[in-house]
Amino acid sequence: MKIPPCRALGAHCQSLRIILRVASLRDGGAAADHEATWLLGHTERIDFGPLRRVGNQLAADAVLHVPCKFLEPTTNGGSRCAGHGFRGKTPRPHQTAKSAQRRSGPDEFEIVTGGILRKQALVESPPRSRALPVIGEANPCVGAPCRTSDHTRGAACCRDLQVEVVCAKTNTRLEALVRARKSPYLCKVDRVSDDTLGAEMISACAFLEDDAVTCGLHGRSRPEGGQAKPDLCFAWPAPTDNFHPGCVFIGDT
Repeated sequence: MKIPPCRALGAHCQSLRIILRVASLRDGGAAADHEATWLLGHTERIDFGPLRRVGNQLAADAVLHVPCKFLEPTTNGGSRCAGHGFRGKTPRPHQTAKSAQRRSGPDEFEIVTGGILRKQALVESPPRSRALPVIGEANPCVGAPCRTSDHTRGAACCRDLQVEVVCAKTNTRLEALVRARKSPYLCKVDRVSDDTLGAEMISACAFLEDDAVTCGLHGRSRPEGGQAKPDLCFAWPAPTDNFHPGCVFIGDT
């Protein structure tokens, strides 16, 4: 493992400021709104800044709240870098002013419309057939033993996600910092292109209700019409998909 070229303990030991590629605009604004609503929902370990258009993509400044794997506690309550040997007070993470909440009332949610994250009143609508994670009247994921790689049970597909970090191949420091994040909360980093890195994260979706399984957007419509829940959340698993351990859909696709 390559040690990042750091000079001291700092906020980068606890979190990382990056730019995320959020959605493609090639298939139109509606498709991008759904992709962006899905990604910006995963706020447990990600703070998102405003969306902006970069060419045919939507992007956003973000802070990944995953510490560096080289950061270790010391006996005096401070921290040390196991890679460089730096010692001192435990650094504070980067902070953003953006609230992590995506629901502000019984029927009011923050979703992306027209490339902008907006508060919207969402009304209930008839459910779609073959809709995940709720099918018909019952939610088969309630009580399921599925788990993410941090051993947290339930709604694993709503807590695991893939992100694309804007990082030029020449930006070796940023790439080293991304690759040094603590697994499994950020792992499986791979260079997607000369401009971006792909990675897997564990960051729960803020649209989950109090039972941490039911989706608050399920069965609701956008004011302009159409399902509020992102389209990709309705994708039926294929037999070749990588399933989480304990997934109720293993063998049923």
